[in-house]
Amino acid sequence: MIEDLRKSETWRVFRIQSELVDGFENLFGLGPAVTIFGSARLTEDSDYYHQAVKVGKMLSNAGFAVITGGGHGIMEGANKGAKMGKSKSIGLNIDLPHEQVANRYQDITLNFRYFFVRKLMFIKYSMAFVIFPGGFGTMDELFEALTLVQTEKIESFPIILFGRKYWQGLLDWMKNTLVPGGTIDRGDFALFHVVDEPVEVCEILKEHYRVFGGPVPIGECK
Repeated sequence: MIEDLRKSETWRVFRIQSELVDGFENLFGLGPAVTIFGSARLTEDSDYYHQAVKVGKMLSNAGFAVITGGGHGIMEGANKGAKMGKSKSIGLNIDLPHEQVANRYQDITLNFRYFFVRKLMFIKYSMAFVIFPGGFGTMDELFEALTLVQTEKIESFPIILFGRKYWQGLLDWMKNTLVPGGTIDRGDFALFHVVDEPVEVCEILKEHYRVFGGPVPIGECK
């Protein structure tokens, strides 16, 4: 009887509920936080990895907790930088058959079975997204955030693409295909920023919260 229940859709609801409760309990009271996304496949040999370390440290010293997907590559770099700073380093790990192993630079580590629960935690507890070069998962997070802001399902918050050279082809396709095709407006490009330097990330956050207000002052970008 118990085994039948565990295989049922009802039992799945309880697993989902347990992940939600675990996330809410562990992240409640976290304070201002920024999520950094990016590929698990970009190693320490990549300049983007080292830039992620710099961004993580800078945000941490400016008073933001840093949240990542908890894996290696860009996520590890961002967590590593956050650990070098003054604020919390958080990893929201996902159970995958390959490649996802939690990096060691985390003050808080949570594990998720369901992508949509993990996504909820990113959105709920982040005041901004910084999107480094990445693959399908990174693109998924980027376009979901843009969709939620565009449709006003969440309040507008900074969405920052890091690495103009990496993103330029996508931006050109959007401008030359989506806009002429009428599927997005040219004004939708105001929903995000594109930067090449860590300090630009911090300055965008400072300007956003100067205009719209925020719960805490933002510290110096260094």
